[in-house]
Amino acid sequence: MAGTFSVADSVELAVVERSGFIESRHAGSAIVLSPEGEVLRALGDVTTPIFPRSCLKPFQAVAVMTSGVTLRGEDAAIASASHSGTAAHVALVRKLLERASLPVSALGCPPAAPTDKVARDELIRSGGPRDRVYMNCSGKHAAMLNACVENDWSLDDYLDPHHPLQKRILDVVERFTGERPASTAVDGCGAPVHAISLTALGRGVQKITTAATTSPFALYREAAALTEAVRENPWAVGGPGQPDTVAIERLGVFAKVGAEGVMVMTAQNGTTTALKVLDGSSRASTIIALRLLAAAGAVDDEAIDAVQTELDLWVMGGERRVGKVRATV
Repeated sequence: MAGTFSVADSVELAVVERSGFIESRHAGSAIVLSPEGEVLRALGDVTTPIFPRSCLKPFQAVAVMTSGVTLRGEDAAIASASHSGTAAHVALVRKLLERASLPVSALGCPPAAPTDKVARDELIRSGGPRDRVYMNCSGKHAAMLNACVENDWSLDDYLDPHHPLQKRILDVVERFTGERPASTAVDGCGAPVHAISLTALGRGVQKITTAATTSPFALYREAAALTEAVRENPWAVGGPGQPDTVAIERLGVFAKVGAEGVMVMTAQNGTTTALKVLDGSSRASTIIALRLLAAAGAVDDEAIDAVQTELDLWVMGGERRVGKVRATV
């Protein structure tokens, strides 16, 4: 059965250190692109297709934004978010649904509880049920439904790969990445997910995050608007303490985490990295991406050290810090 790259094609990206002893190692692959799009580093296999998971959300958001739906500011940010289900996130999702005159039940993502601890505890205390609006991809789905309403596309099957919306998304993915997906599957939220290489993923995200608002092409103007929205509303992209939010807020990068250890990140000067941790763990993906950008001179190492605590990378021994998750790239 076809799959992602093998262990033999991977390199060590991070370790978990406990009391000076290496307890675990995370292997995978990564690519770093210069602001001009040249390959600065290629670690492991960066040509075999992988599922980008939520790292596809910027492409999906741009596809919605070029289908007649104007999204700016926090509305654009939530459309590309993997949010934690706080009251503020839920309010944004509901606002997008109200804009299209649609109920929460129109969302095609599965019911979930908030991943934010405070929001989850409040839901439990209230006796409220799990709901689609809390699911981390609900902003993306609400935006997709807006595109369907705007274009008179059917709603019940908007997640079908043959639906006009999904065809538009696929076209946007191919335009930005320059690569035709090797496979299409069903993501955890029910939407199609397309397999592309880390090289293609990195190049596609770099084109989105370095697009100019003055471009003569609407595709790139909307990409620039999305990038601005994400950087100006980091809270909407993840949530309190979430790695994407912390990295964007504190270091000024464009960051998007994906399930199964996938990560894309662009520094303010355009240097971009895309990576996948082979074992599917995401605990080290943010620090790996940041250290890769630092090694390329795009992010300050000391600034990364300063956000170590906020990224929750400490290894605890009782109530003491006895080690940390550490990138080795």
